[in-house]
Amino acid sequence: MALAARGARAAPPRAAPLNEKDYQEVLRVQAYLNGIRTLQSRFEQVAQDGGVANGTIYLERPGRMRIVYDAPSPILIVATEGQVYYYDRNLQQVTRTTVDATPAWFLLRDQIKLGGDVTLTRFSHSADAIRLTLVETANPDLGQVTLVLSDQPLELRQWTVLDAQKKQVTVTLADPHYGVLLDPRLFYWTDPHG
Repeated sequence: MALAARGARAAPPRAAPLNEKDYQEVLRVQAYLNGIRTLQSRFEQVAQDGGVANGTIYLERPGRMRIVYDAPSPILIVATEGQVYYYDRNLQQVTRTTVDATPAWFLLRDQIKLGGDVTLTRFSHSADAIRLTLVETANPDLGQVTLVLSDQPLELRQWTVLDAQKKQVTVTLADPHYGVLLDPRLFYWTDPHG
């Protein structure tokens, strides 16, 4: 997950042109995403520089997420109570920001809407995948997220975040489990410095 600060207002983003069939597909994806209340999955993350990391992601909407990276990565990310904590064990450093200051903030909302304060800038539907690129309407320079879903059955498989610094990270889910019961303690944040 990329962290970024809000800047000056940019020009409004241009929405992707959608025909009626595309629009119905977007509504289908929106309904599917709203049906995901919890998620637990292994993942592979590939950075723009070719760096690869693996780990486990836990998500509980609204507003809660924990990303645990496998060793040797020293990173732990926890989103809870509107805050995102990014902890680097090697540096013994915590960076904190608000959930809504990240490009993928809308995925943690109680109700996901792929319109209004989020603008769909690109949409494609091939025989086996649906791709949607979204930005925050009021702050498009904050970054963008591209969701990739398999079709038949519809399932979230991957997302790519391009942050405000134009750094790109792609996360691919491996063996995702939706609707699982998650331990609430996963989303507690305790400052490692006391």
